[in-house]
Amino acid sequence: MLAVRSLASPARRQCLHATRSWAPTSLQARRQYATDFSEKEKVAKFHGKKGSDGLYTVSLIEGDGIGPEISQSVKDIFAAAKAPIKWEPVDVTPQLRDGKTTIPAETIKSIEKNKVALKGPLATPIGKGHVSLNLTLRRTFNLFANVRPCRSIAGYKTPYDNVDTVLIRENTEGEYSGIEHVVVDGVVQSIKLITREASERVLRFAFQYAEDVGRLKVRAVHKATIMKMSDGLFLSTADRVAKDFPSVEFDAELLDNTCLKIVTDPTPYNDKVLVMPNLYGDILSDMCAGLIGGLGLTPSGNIGDECSIFEAVHGSAPDIAGKGLANPTALLLSSIMMLRHMELNDHATRIEKAIFDTLAEGKTLTGDLGGKSKTHEYAGAIIKRL
Repeated sequence: MLAVRSLASPARRQCLHATRSWAPTSLQARRQYATDFSEKEKVAKFHGKKGSDGLYTVSLIEGDGIGPEISQSVKDIFAAAKAPIKWEPVDVTPQLRDGKTTIPAETIKSIEKNKVALKGPLATPIGKGHVSLNLTLRRTFNLFANVRPCRSIAGYKTPYDNVDTVLIRENTEGEYSGIEHVVVDGVVQSIKLITREASERVLRFAFQYAEDVGRLKVRAVHKATIMKMSDGLFLSTADRVAKDFPSVEFDAELLDNTCLKIVTDPTPYNDKVLVMPNLYGDILSDMCAGLIGGLGLTPSGNIGDECSIFEAVHGSAPDIAGKGLANPTALLLSSIMMLRHMELNDHATRIEKAIFDTLAEGKTLTGDLGGKSKTHEYAGAIIKRL
C-alpha cells in the first residue's frame, strides 16, 4: 500500500492516479572474503555437485571491455593452483522476449545447472530503452543479497591502512525496483518499494553471515527519520529478526551519519556487518571501496537461495581494453569469495595468499596500482608464488 500526501499542483496530483501492475521478485574464512554457511542454514548454501571428472563447473561471463583479459588471468591462476574448476563460458547478450529484456535461455540453464557463476564487468548504455544486464541477472536468479567485504591491502598506500568491514545490500527492490514512469511532460514518478519479505530475507542472511564469520555486531543503515514508512518497515523488521540471534549485537544508524563517520574514522566499523536497503548499499559500498584504493581492489558476491554470481564491480574500461593494462585483482578476489562459497577453502586461501604477497611486495603491479606491469605479468607473478 502506497500512502501519498496531498500534492499541490495538478500535475503532481495526477501521480495519485498513475498505477502500474508489478509483482515483487519473489562464509570457512573468518573475517575474510567469505560466504560459507553451516548445514543448518536455509539460505545461500552452495548446492552444486562435482562432475565425473572430479571438477565443479562454473558459468563464466567474461563481460565487456577488459572483461576477457581479467577473466583470462583468473583462469590461468586457477589452472596453476589446480583448483577443481571447469569453466563454462556463457553469453549474456540481451534478447527481447515478449517485450521484455532477458538473457539467453542457454545462459539461464547453465547458471541454474552449475549454481554459481563468475562475472566480469558489463557495460550498460545510459538512456531510455537500455536495461541494466546486472539488474536483469539479479532478478532472473533472485540474487537477494549483495556482499561487499572491504579490507585494506598491505602494500597499497591509502589514507587508512586498517579498514575491515562488510556491507550487505538488499539487491532486489528499493529505488531499483524499476517502477518509474512519466506522469505528464516534465514530471516523472519513481516508486521505492520495500517489502517485509525481502527485508527479512536479507536481514536473516546478514545475521547468519555475522554468526558464521565471527563478526558478532550487525548494524542496519537507514533513513527512517525521513522515509518513515518504507525504511521504517525495514528497521522494524530488523528489530524483530535480531531477537532470533541473541549472540549478535544489533543497532541502527542513519545513513548520513554512517557516511560522515566512516570516512572520518573507519575503525569503529571494523567488527561490524552493515546491512541496508538497495540504493544506500550501492552508494556506501563504493564509498568504502574508496577507503581501500577503489573498485579495482574490491570483491563482490550476489547471493541467492539457489544460485550465486560473483563479480568485479568496476567498469568495463573500454579505453584500455585489449592493451594489457587491466588490473584483475577485483575479479580474482571475487573468485576467492566464490571458492569459499563452494567450500573449496584450501584453494581459496592459497590463491589469496599469493595475491596479497604479490601486492605487498610491490614489484609487479599494474599501472593503476602504481606499477608498470602488464596484466599477464601481474598474473604471472601471482602464479610464481603458488
